[in-house]
Amino acid sequence: MNVITKIEREHMRLDMPAFKAGDTVKVHLRIIEGEKERIQVFQGAVLRFRNGTTDSTFTVRKISDGIGVERVFAVHSPYIERIEVVTEGKVRRSRIYYLRDLKGKAARIKSKNAW
Repeated sequence: MNVITKIEREHMRLDMPAFKAGDTVKVHLRIIEGEKERIQVFQGAVLRFRNGTTDSTFTVRKISDGIGVERVFAVHSPYIERIEVVTEGKVRRSRIYYLRDLKGKAARIKSKNAW
C-alpha cells in the first residue's frame, strides 16, 4: 500500500451517515470563539456531494431571512461534530444548482418517502 494512502486512511472519519444531493441535513459544527467553544447547527439541502478520499466535500444551502446561504463542508473535517439526515430527497441530478434560481414552493424538494 502506498504511503500517502496509509496517511489518508488515518485521517478519514468513518462515522458519517450516507447522504447525497437532495437530502436535507443538519450539520453540527464546533465553533471556537476565543477560549469558548460551542456547537452551531447548519440545516439545509445538499446541493452537491464531491466524493474522494480526504478531500471529499459537500455543499449545503439554506434560506436565512429570505437570503440564500451556501456553505461548503469537508466531510472528514475535525470541526464537524456530527451530521444528521433529516429527510431524503427525490432528485434526478447529482448537482442541483438550479435551486439557486427557484423561490418559494418551486424550491421544494420532494421527499423520497412520498407516494
